[in-house]
Amino acid sequence: MTATRSTGVRAALRALPLVAGLLPAAVAPAGAVSSGSLTRPLTCEGKGVDPHAQVRYRTETLIHAPLRTVWRLQTDVERWPSWQPSVTTAERLGHGPIRAGSAFRWTVPVPPNPATPATELEITSTVGQLRHHSCVRWTGPAVGEGLRIDGVHVWDFTATEGGVRVRTEETHAGPQVDADVPTASELLRRSLEAWLRDLKTAAEGRG
Repeated sequence: MTATRSTGVRAALRALPLVAGLLPAAVAPAGAVSSGSLTRPLTCEGKGVDPHAQVRYRTETLIHAPLRTVWRLQTDVERWPSWQPSVTTAERLGHGPIRAGSAFRWTVPVPPNPATPATELEITSTVGQLRHHSCVRWTGPAVGEGLRIDGVHVWDFTATEGGVRVRTEETHAGPQVDADVPTASELLRRSLEAWLRDLKTAAEGRG
C-alpha cells in the first residue's frame, strides 16, 4: 500500500463511526474488561462472531439495574436514539417482540473527510440467535457512500447479585477496515465501550 493510500484510508477510518456513531475518545465503563484478557469467544445459541475477521473487540461491564430493564433497553431498537446520542434513526423491519429472524435498520452520521464526503452510514441488522433475557446475536452490513462494513455482534446478559453483567463482542470485515486494522480496531473499541457506558447510564437511571 502506498503512503498516500494508507494516509487516506486512515483518515477515512478516523472519521468513520463504524456501527455506533461519532464517538469521542472514551474511557472504559466501570467493570469493563478488555478483549486481551478474555480468551473464549462469546456465543448465543452456539453462534459467535466472525472467526476470520481481522478487526474484533470484546468488553464487559456491570450494570446496577434489574435484568428486565437492561434487556428492554437493548432490545427496544426503535428507542435507541433516546439514550444513544450517536444513533440518528432506528426502525424495526417487522412487528412483534424481537426474535430470531427480526431485522432492523439504523443510521449514524459520517462527517466529511479527505477520503469520503459527508454521508450517513445505514446499518441493516438481522437477528440470527436470541435467548430471552440471556443473549442476542445479529449480523449485517453498514453501508455509506464508498463504505461497507460487514459486522457480527454478540451480546450476553447475566444476572448477578449486584445487577447485570453485560458482555459484548463484535467483529468487522471489509476493504476499509481491513486496510488499516489497528485504527479500525481502536474505533471499534471506542464504540463498544461507549455503547456499554450509555446502556449503563440509561438502565441505572431507570432502576
